[in-house]
Amino acid sequence: MSLAREEIVKGLVNILGEDRVITDETVLKESSIDRYRKFEQCHEVYTQPIPAAVVYVKNTEEVRNVLMFANENGVNVVPRTGHSAIEGGLETALENSVVIDGSEMNQVLEVNKESMQVTCQCGVPLQSLEDSLREQGLTTGHSPQSKPLAQMGGLVATRSIGQFSTLYGGIEDMLVGCEVVFPGGQVCRIKNVPRRSVGPDIRHIVLGNEGALCFITEVTVKIFKYQPENNRFLGYRIKDMEKGFQALRQVMVEGYRPSVARLYDLQDAEMNFDWADGENVLLFMAEGPASITKATAEGIDEIVKKIEGVTPVDASLIETWFNHLNWGAEQIAQEKKEILATDNIGITTEISGCWDCIYKIYASVVERITNEVPDLTMIGGHSSHSYINGTNMYFVYYYNVVDCRPEDEINKYHNLINRIICEETVRFGGSIAHHHGLGKARAHYVWEEYGSSFYMLETLKHAFDPNGVMNMGTLIPVKHDKEHPWNF
Repeated sequence: MSLAREEIVKGLVNILGEDRVITDETVLKESSIDRYRKFEQCHEVYTQPIPAAVVYVKNTEEVRNVLMFANENGVNVVPRTGHSAIEGGLETALENSVVIDGSEMNQVLEVNKESMQVTCQCGVPLQSLEDSLREQGLTTGHSPQSKPLAQMGGLVATRSIGQFSTLYGGIEDMLVGCEVVFPGGQVCRIKNVPRRSVGPDIRHIVLGNEGALCFITEVTVKIFKYQPENNRFLGYRIKDMEKGFQALRQVMVEGYRPSVARLYDLQDAEMNFDWADGENVLLFMAEGPASITKATAEGIDEIVKKIEGVTPVDASLIETWFNHLNWGAEQIAQEKKEILATDNIGITTEISGCWDCIYKIYASVVERITNEVPDLTMIGGHSSHSYINGTNMYFVYYYNVVDCRPEDEINKYHNLINRIICEETVRFGGSIAHHHGLGKARAHYVWEEYGSSFYMLETLKHAFDPNGVMNMGTLIPVKHDKEHPWNF
């Protein structure tokens, strides 16, 4: 039997002290959701259960003590750092949950230039880490659009990816080792080595667990030389979206590794490039040593110019676009003003697929959303992360909220669009989440996503969180389903 709200707060105060157990009503409401419920958030309407407290932890021992208290008393906890999630992973889906905030664990512990890796606590902001490394001629190579907001623990927990992933990879390619705490109080450290062959790669229990298995307290990631003076930019207008995917594929298959490789459909291009002239846009950036960037840029240019319907654009246009990519607190505040003034809201959903199905997913999703979603003002998207065997699709959509209370918007519009994207992606064999995680929003499609391998995910959840206290509803829905029961 879970503790009453007052008992939970009292127990937390005994562990951390009053100053780090926050029960202010405004803070609790704001901590009950993330940006998946953007329209509700803008209108300050909160429909999810309000947590009992938000607690700020400062070291691994405090994390351990809070998790043990929660585990012993059946209290749901939601781990977070930067609070920049957008798929409902930070929603407090159960009554009297506790949000454990690691943002005050913000020390860079070591920059090891000999082994080219940096170790830091979970709450280190990526922007400040990257800025300090660049002053030393180094970089993490990780640059998600949320870089001004994101913190290192959350990036690992959500299996994040950055804008330069086609060269550096996702966070899973960068993570060397980590320290985590499980709800039973076990503190586990995965040591820092370049590679090992000693059984399953246990880093992947931590990567992408979204706080549903453990709390990440410390991470070590690779670092690279930072050589922006060698950057080369390429841009093209291309008439046919399917040929654009073929161009991306050929660049990857031929062995080129630009840091940025993107394809915008004409709707998304119109929003981002005033020179698109009603066409799709294909763009690349090459970085690294001068000889490599030169060869990469020349090789890509040779490939793309052979494709029918391609028009090159001045490289300076791509560089200008590149310098205004990131999304921080200022942009969020401006977006809120625009939403409140217009009732028009823009949202994104990202998926992935192999080369033989990605265009089918794209075309089918756009057709269905166009035909089935009311009050739509835009549907389009772009591919921004490519691999030897496929790419992602980042759907972008806007709609007017018409004759609808803030608390009803989520079902009338957002969940409907989310469902269409997930259904079509699964139908053609893609993955319903490329880098934002399942959260709680897409967890409802976990069985379709995993198929027979759901057994492995379910077994991990039961093994590492037997009492069901770690961010319940994320990865696997809380509600009982007679076909797919999930009970603790």
